Amino acid sequence: MPSRLKWTFILSGLLAIIIIFGPGLLEFVAGIYTDWLWFEELGYLPVYQTRLVATVVTFLVGGLLAAAVLAVNWLLLPARLTESRILRPYRTRLGRTGSRTLRWIFVGIGLFIAFIMAQVFSSRWLDFLLFRHAVPFGLADPIFGQDVSFYIFRLPVYDLLAGWFLSLAILSLLGVLVAYGTAGALQDRGPIAHLSVLGALTLALIAAQYQLARFRLLISSRGAVFGAGYTDVHARIPIYDLLTVVLLVAALLFLLNLYIRRWRFLLLVGGAWLLLSVLSSIYPAALQRFVVAPNELSAERPYIQHAIRFTRIGFGLENVREQDFPAEGHLTPDVLEANQSTIQNIRLWDWRPLLTTYGQLQEIRLYYTFNDVDVDRYVLEDGLREVMLAVRELDVDQLAEQAQTWVNRHLVFTHGYGAVVSPVNEFTREGLPVLLARDIPPQSTDPALQITRPEIYFGEVTREYAIVNTTEPEFDYPRGDQNIYTRYEGPAGVPLGGFFRRALFALRLNSSQILFSSALRPDSRILFNRQISERVWTLAPIFWYDPDPYAVIADGRIVWMYDAYTWSNHFPYSEPFDGVNYIRNSVKVTIDAYTGRTTFYVVDPTDPIIRTYQAVFPTLFTPGEQMPGVLRAHWRYPEQLFRVQAAAYAAYHMDDPQVFYNKEDLWAAPTEVREQGEMEMAPYYVVMQLPDEDKVEFLLMRPYVPNGRRNMIAWLYADSDGEDYGQLGVYKFPKQELIYGPMQIEARFDQDPYISQQLTLWNQRGSQVIRGNLLVIPIDDTLLYVEPLYLQAEAGRFPELKRVLVAYGDSVAMAENLPTALAQVIGLAAPPPVTPPATSPTASDDVAALARSAQAHYLAAQECLRRNDWACYGRELEALGADLEALVAATSASE
Repeated sequence: MPSRLKWTFILSGLLAIIIIFGPGLLEFVAGIYTDWLWFEELGYLPVYQTRLVATVVTFLVGGLLAAAVLAVNWLLLPARLTESRILRPYRTRLGRTGSRTLRWIFVGIGLFIAFIMAQVFSSRWLDFLLFRHAVPFGLADPIFGQDVSFYIFRLPVYDLLAGWFLSLAILSLLGVLVAYGTAGALQDRGPIAHLSVLGALTLALIAAQYQLARFRLLISSRGAVFGAGYTDVHARIPIYDLLTVVLLVAALLFLLNLYIRRWRFLLLVGGAWLLLSVLSSIYPAALQRFVVAPNELSAERPYIQHAIRFTRIGFGLENVREQDFPAEGHLTPDVLEANQSTIQNIRLWDWRPLLTTYGQLQEIRLYYTFNDVDVDRYVLEDGLREVMLAVRELDVDQLAEQAQTWVNRHLVFTHGYGAVVSPVNEFTREGLPVLLARDIPPQSTDPALQITRPEIYFGEVTREYAIVNTTEPEFDYPRGDQNIYTRYEGPAGVPLGGFFRRALFALRLNSSQILFSSALRPDSRILFNRQISERVWTLAPIFWYDPDPYAVIADGRIVWMYDAYTWSNHFPYSEPFDGVNYIRNSVKVTIDAYTGRTTFYVVDPTDPIIRTYQAVFPTLFTPGEQMPGVLRAHWRYPEQLFRVQAAAYAAYHMDDPQVFYNKEDLWAAPTEVREQGEMEMAPYYVVMQLPDEDKVEFLLMRPYVPNGRRNMIAWLYADSDGEDYGQLGVYKFPKQELIYGPMQIEARFDQDPYISQQLTLWNQRGSQVIRGNLLVIPIDDTLLYVEPLYLQAEAGRFPELKRVLVAYGDSVAMAENLPTALAQVIGLAAPPPVTPPATSPTASDDVAALARSAQAHYLAAQECLRRNDWACYGRELEALGADLEALVAATSASE
């Protein structure tokens, strides 16, 4: 080939490579550099450096190791192939150039395989770091005596290495076998030695996998429980050991084959391996059928005990407080008065209709939105109150079509504004929430809810990047027909600087305007990763994050609170729920909605997994003791964690192996009626006083029903306050008595003639009845069931809280408010029989006086009801009843 033509081909190839891979490479470099700047701006650059170094090192080690193994084994293959019977006739025609081409083909194949193997290695960078910094659990498995950390931190790496090296060995063996076979050199001493070494190595690696398979039995399920059962321990583990011995003997014979060629021994050992492989399926099945199955409980009893113990440990259920709840109490005015803190915090607002109502009342402009409504509690001037809170974010996608410009989306409309807060149990005469914090600018009725920094630059729906400190003023909030503008005063954002940085950000964000816009200045800063879920995941993808972050008003600022879980699915003998068999809420993350400052607080330093992460990323975490008290007061026990624990506890509250085996006391989550039909009842937050406790607390709870039945059997709670934070407890109902479950109460509501008639009428008059969450509220030693009803016109989405359903004992009631409904179910609303007064009034003189007296007692009773003074309410109703009796008697005498 002429030199000029050769260089033309080379340059054309290089140009094609640049065209194909250049843009992707530039985006890759831009992503790394801009991420570096972002981590540095947040103060977490060492975290990113650790991840980057670990990824690069594992990639290089994996790639070089794979390339070295393939090079050692494939180095002489091109020469062997040119000597093969297939290519020998063409050797003269191929010449030196053909041999060189064949060599480069092998090099290309080897580099491609090495690249793939390096990718596999680098994708597991975190596993290698955890392996190096593993912290022991101080808990050994009951079969092999290995610390649990072995299964969580070390076994995944051993599995990776065994499989990775086995793949390399097999690839090397196949390449060598093909080359030697085509060359007709399988009888030569050199090729035999080469194949023998590779065969020995392959068998040794398969033997290692058999040994690792023994440990995997403890994190798998084949028998009556999760983990190794009787058949695993007495059949599979011994067979794995025998297979290991056989393979190691075979590997040794392969090595001896270098000196003593006795293929018959290899065939003998191969036959033994094949026989044991067949037996590894037949023998355990036979043992299970003929030995275990006839006496399964007796055989599996110790392994059931292991499963119960380790599942409880895995889900943090080993210290659940178990108490009986006789449900023999009675609701009286005195009991209601003594539990006013619980009564006045019964949640009547369901977040779903309330979110719609908030949107109608408080979104103010089309581009504002409420993404979610969260439940929390605040100490207000009148005491501890449970409230609903929603943050008003800005959604640039809702801007008018003509306003959808790059300047508006990224420079002008940069932030949301303020929040809305309402108590869980109050509503106006029109059925609308009573707003404690509202409007733009924010107005609050209580100092604890005052917001002095209402701008929301970081939120749940804030997906677009924003650039601040530009020549364009930022829209702050609307005021009448005018808009108020502002400039960002916080520290957040990466400086755009000069052309180089702007070019890289333009490439990363696919936005040429960043490079060419005249509105940007050298001191302009870019805020990206502003959606809080994306933000925490980019910083620490090592956690499972709760799907429901919530906002807290703290010292006039809005701060997001995010619960992060450490988890594993390699905890021995622990049955998985939701894909995990170990979980802890070890970290709480706070994100300032204005500055974007993100802090990872370690709130459970006893968790070995978080201690391992702290060793890997020492600069990422902050001790939980350093969290400000105003934020600490708003910890909530996470709902997702509670759901997982509740699912596990439904079966693993049974500690007797026989009861567990027979599923005699299996529980399930109850269901309730929603507009979509019957749905699983969600856990709910309540402010209440636990039985035998002297103070109200913020709890998360949910009832249980027996599996396949409707009556209630127990209720589980998690404490969110003070030193008892995280304490789980369960109250069990007597099994010999019927305690109505949620669906049974729903049925009683539907079967009540008055309630059923009203619901039917409302649904036929152009309106839709929306049923809220049914809440089961324990009060002293009895139960109260409360369900709100909302009415929504079909023509518009504006739910209004119109009625409250209450059930207690055998009574159900529907009223315009909770106090009236409570009065009806405890019998105060019906006039009790009262002895007539000693002197009967005359018709002419006393009828009017009795009517005025009755009216006065009625108004006084309503005032008592408004104050939740149940004793006063009862006295006034008795007096009203006496006046009515006397009035009936007077009118009868007159007639």
